[in-house]
Amino acid sequence: MVLDILLLIAGIAMILMGANSLVDNSSIIARKFGISEFVIGIVIIGIGTSLPEFTVSLMSAIQGKGDMAIGNVVGSNIFNTFMILGITALISPIKFENNNIRKDVPYGVVAALLLFVMALDKLILGSPVNQLSRVDGAILFILFALYIYLSFKSSKNSIPSVEQSTDNQDVNYKSTKLFKPVLLIIVGLAGLILGGRLFVNGASAIAKVFGISDAFIGITILAGGTSLPELASCVVAARKGKGQMALGNIIGSNVSNIFLILGASSLITPLQLSGIGYIDLGMVLFGAIALLVTAFTFVKKSLDRFEGGLFVVIYIAYIVYLASQL
Repeated sequence: MVLDILLLIAGIAMILMGANSLVDNSSIIARKFGISEFVIGIVIIGIGTSLPEFTVSLMSAIQGKGDMAIGNVVGSNIFNTFMILGITALISPIKFENNNIRKDVPYGVVAALLLFVMALDKLILGSPVNQLSRVDGAILFILFALYIYLSFKSSKNSIPSVEQSTDNQDVNYKSTKLFKPVLLIIVGLAGLILGGRLFVNGASAIAKVFGISDAFIGITILAGGTSLPELASCVVAARKGKGQMALGNIIGSNVSNIFLILGASSLITPLQLSGIGYIDLGMVLFGAIALLVTAFTFVKKSLDRFEGGLFVVIYIAYIVYLASQL
């Protein structure tokens, strides 16, 4: 038991260090080649902070733990939306820009809705089990590629490139040597893979000791642990008054979690949802819709402190509900 806890802690530490190294050095390379701040915030940081979820879900899928793979993503998206954005808004209200309302937030709703529909095999197809098949995985993966394309296209139309920037820090990135950041990206990736393996093994062992299902562990412990990079980056962004960065991080992470992580995981092996219920999937969809609704409340186009506090309360109520079902 003690060894399992130590493995869990070591896994979290390696995941966080690996993610930080990967994100920081990916940003350096992105700036060196003139990729815009929008792409860095939405794609590089958003996807980068989803790499812990990617690693854990991929390892879970390889080990045949479908519930843990899906539970990790479902739990992470719920945690990201209600807890992380809730805490971020409590620190500093998050303003929505027109592009967020037109494209980014609705794309998150589409991702959540698609996941919900794909998980209705029993109801729609009359299948004996609900699962994400390889066909579902291929569709999700294609949509992820479309998301990346649209993000780059949008950034070119709205954000000045590094060459147009007057920020001396951006100019200095042009002379950066590639060897060190590339090496640190490789080290970060290795840390994520090893950390993910330790985390899955430790969490599974602890779950068995207490008789807790893989689905519950995936939705709570794994989801909270692998969402720590998002939480840390959003809190820092909020304290610096950069709500757009926090919002972009969460939207990018949530979309990547569904399209990239579940897409790749279900391509490896079909993922059965035996322990993931419609309420869990419904919470993901509810969170995406709630985020869209907050953009229009009181004509403020923002997630304010009251709404942030409400988001946190909703998450706590959901966890209490899960605990009552054990």
